[in-house]
Amino acid sequence: MNLLSRSLFLAVLGASAVVAQAADIDSAKAGMRERVPQLDQLKASGAVGEANTGLLAVRSPGAETEKFVATENADRAILFAELAKKTGGSAESAGKVFAKQIAAASKAGVWLQREDGGWFRK
Repeated sequence: MNLLSRSLFLAVLGASAVVAQAADIDSAKAGMRERVPQLDQLKASGAVGEANTGLLAVRSPGAETEKFVATENADRAILFAELAKKTGGSAESAGKVFAKQIAAASKAGVWLQREDGGWFRK
C-alpha cells in the first residue's frame, strides 16, 4: 500500500470511527429517553436510586431491575465520556455534575446518594 492509499485508508477509518461514535451517542440518548417512564416507576418504588457518581444504584435487587440499571448505566457512561471529551475533563467529573443536576430535579421520595456515600430520600 503506497503512502497516498494508506493515508486515504486511515482518513476513512478515522471518519468511520467518528460516525460510529456519534451513532453510539445518539443511540444512548434515545435509549435513555425511552426508559424514562420505567425509570420513574423504579425510582418512585425505591427499587433504584441516583448515586453520587451519576449512575443508578440498585436498592432492591431483582434480575429485571439489575438488567435495567446496567443498560441505563452503560448509556450514561457513553454520555459522560462524550462530555469529558467536549470539556477536557474526566468522565468521572461529568458524572458527578450529572448527579447533582439529577438530584436537584428529582421528585420527592427518590433515593439520592450524598457526597459522603450515605443515602437519603428526597
